[in-house]
Amino acid sequence: MAKIKYTKNELKKQKDQLKRFRRYLPTLVLKKQLLQMEIRQVEVQINEKSRLREIIYADLMSWVHVFGENLNIAELVQVKETDLDTANIAGVDIPLFNRIIYENRPYDLMFYPLWVDAGVQKLKELYSAEVELTIIMKQAELLGEELRITTQRVNLFEKVKIPDTRENIRRINIFLGDQQTAAVVRGKLAKNKLVREA
Repeated sequence: MAKIKYTKNELKKQKDQLKRFRRYLPTLVLKKQLLQMEIRQVEVQINEKSRLREIIYADLMSWVHVFGENLNIAELVQVKETDLDTANIAGVDIPLFNRIIYENRPYDLMFYPLWVDAGVQKLKELYSAEVELTIIMKQAELLGEELRITTQRVNLFEKVKIPDTRENIRRINIFLGDQQTAAVVRGKLAKNKLVREA
């Protein structure tokens, strides 16, 4: 516990500090609740995107016997850039997935079989699902870290700062009350002494 002065100025300072803590705590609690809600929503999105990725992957596996023709169609699917946005949720900047921009790779229709267009499309879907899932997991990580910090702050105010400040106020009030009582007693003793002398 920090050393405090037993003065009226310190009492006012402690009371102002307690008022600030009580005003700030509900905001932190609200932020904590908002982050918890957002994390639950992101976890639902992770589950949905994981299932979607598994469906796309299973569908792609049906092409595996066709891919066995010693053709590398993965070279036809090259990512040019990933288009991302950012959003601010409860003070946390999180990435948002928009789309993947692919390079247009022309290919010789005489060399590649007819199914290559559908295979390229399935690979693009799988890449998009993978990237989107990675970004959603990053969102969960960022929100989880902010939730951890906010929870620590809430606990700091609820369990340390507010109780310590209340205790300081109580101790200062007791000290000042004792000082006032002692002053009254000294005054009465001095008055009695003057009355006896007179």
